[in-house]
Parts: sequence; C-alpha cells; structure tokens
Amino acid sequence: MEYKALLFCFIASILITPLVKKIAIKIGATDQPNHRKVHKIVMPRLGGLAIFLSFAAGLLFFFPESNYTWPVFIGATIIIITGVLDDMRELSAKVKLGGQLLAAVVVVLGGVQVGYINLPFGGQLEFGYLSIPITILWIVGITNAINLIDGLDGLAAGVSSIALLTISGMAITMGNVFVVFAGLMMLGSTLGFLIYNFYPAKIFMGDTGALFLGFMISVLSLLGFKNVTLFSFIIPVIILGVPISDTLFAIVRRVIQRKPLSAPDKSHLHHCLINLGYSHPETVLMIYAVSALFSLAAVIFSQATMYGSLLVIGMLFLMIELIVEMTGLIGKDYKPILNFIRDYRKR
Repeated sequence: MEYKALLFCFIASILITPLVKKIAIKIGATDQPNHRKVHKIVMPRLGGLAIFLSFAAGLLFFFPESNYTWPVFIGATIIIITGVLDDMRELSAKVKLGGQLLAAVVVVLGGVQVGYINLPFGGQLEFGYLSIPITILWIVGITNAINLIDGLDGLAAGVSSIALLTISGMAITMGNVFVVFAGLMMLGSTLGFLIYNFYPAKIFMGDTGALFLGFMISVLSLLGFKNVTLFSFIIPVIILGVPISDTLFAIVRRVIQRKPLSAPDKSHLHHCLINLGYSHPETVLMIYAVSALFSLAAVIFSQATMYGSLLVIGMLFLMIELIVEMTGLIGKDYKPILNFIRDYRKR
C-alpha cells in the first residue's frame, strides 16, 4: 500500500506540474534573472504548488484517519499560502517568518512535540515547557535551511528527496506507519516535480516549494525520531547535514562580515562549487553525493554502539571541515587543516 501511495503521488505530480507552470506564467509568478541568480532567462516559479497538491491528494486519499493528518495538512496549507504570496509579491522577511511560525504552532497544537529524550547512561531529559519552543525552532530552522539551498536547478528537490527516502526507510524499521506513508508520498511528489526541475529546469519550485519541503521534512523527522535516545535525536540532524551546515556557515559568514542574518549572498555551497569551475549539473550531482553520504552516515549511526556513534560524528565533522576549507564556504583564507597538511609536507 505504501508504494501505491508513492506511485500515486509521483504520477499526480507529473500531471499537475505542467498545469502549475501555465498558471505561474499567467499570473506573473516568475523569477527574474539578476546578479545573484544563476539562471539567465525569466522562469516560472510556483512549482511547489504541484508538489503540495499531489501530496495532499495522496494524504487525504490514503491516510485520512490519522491524528496527525489534519494538523499537518493545515500547517502545510499555511506554508503554501505564504510561499505563493511570496512568489507573487515578494513578502518581507517578517511576514514570511510569521507564516512559518503560525504553521509550526498548528502542528504543535496537533501533538507534534519533542517531550523528552532518553539519556545514554539512564534516565530521561524532560523538556517540559521548553518542548514547544524547541519544536517550533526546529520546524522554522529546517524550513529556512531547505529554502537557502534552493539555488540551482534540481538542487533542493534532489537533496530533499534523499532526506525523505532516508527518513521513510528508517521509519519502516521503527514501524511508524504515518511517517512511512507521508514520507513516501512526499518523495513521490518531489520526484515527479524533479523531472521538470532538473537541469535545464522548465519550472522553479519557488519559495512555495522550498518552504513546503522544509516544513514537511522538519515535521516528519520530528514524528519519526521524537521521544527517543539522545543519540537517536541526532539522526535527523545528520540526514539534513547539507542544508543545516550550509545555513550555519551562512550565519557565520554574515556575522564575520557584519551583515544582517537575513541578507542574501552568493557564497552558499553551490555558489562556491560553481566558482571553482564545476558546471551546473556537476555541482548539483556533487551535492547529491554529499547528501547521500550524510544519509548513509545517519543509518550507520542509528545501528552503531555509543563509541561507534561518536566515531561517525567525528568523521562527519572532519568531512564538513574539509569541504568548508576546499570550497571557501567561510572565506578563501580559512584553511587551517589544509595549511597544516601543506606545512607538514614541506618539512
């Protein structure tokens, strides 16, 4: 039944996306090229609406009775409305944040909360009243992390698909039926859209799609891994390693450069790889590969002993550091490990 739901949403997305493209052009929801954009021609956006419609159809058809169905659907609808308005009129950062907070509050009131985690050496860490702000912070943070990596054809859709596949696969082993169904339906909807969005793209997902994907991934990861062990709580962080690390380093860059946190720039991971001479599709595929490595690490992490888990974390930090230094993600002069290796070889 799960795979029927995936196929249903995949086919629905393939059929709906061309219709959404026509609507986007008709209402003027288009993306104009500028100095920060990679594309050179006017492109229709709003593609995220096709992902949402195909997913919503699958969710209400295959899984209408779950306690989480309606809170997730209503929260997602709020996100979609926010994204559509932004793709049409370019909302202010405060208005977009308001829409994200409202959507997060809806799902929290619907029962999606991180109440506690089991500590590795026994006992529990109860979040109490902090469970609500922690949950909201996670949802808003991941929602914006996916939005920030939406800079190349097929990038956000592909990275999100890898994350959704991993979350769904791990949910199968945990017996979490709702997350399995919702994750696979999201995967089918995103892959159907990716057919039109991979380089050279025929339509962009826009903020409508990036915010929706981020919102759904954040909610599904919470539902899949909430109220578990401290180490298991790290699993969704690893799965989303690419968007989370890119967002964190964007914050570091802006603090160093004394710019507002909401200020746009052209120094994200995909920009850095293109500046190194890689082509558009090569850059996207390289980031897919890194995302797949993070997801594989999350699976290994979930099955490892405590010391094995610490080793995985250490290897991931080393990989992230090397990627940062080789790509110049923080700055061209930031290369402590590479400089150490170079100096060591000269001895």
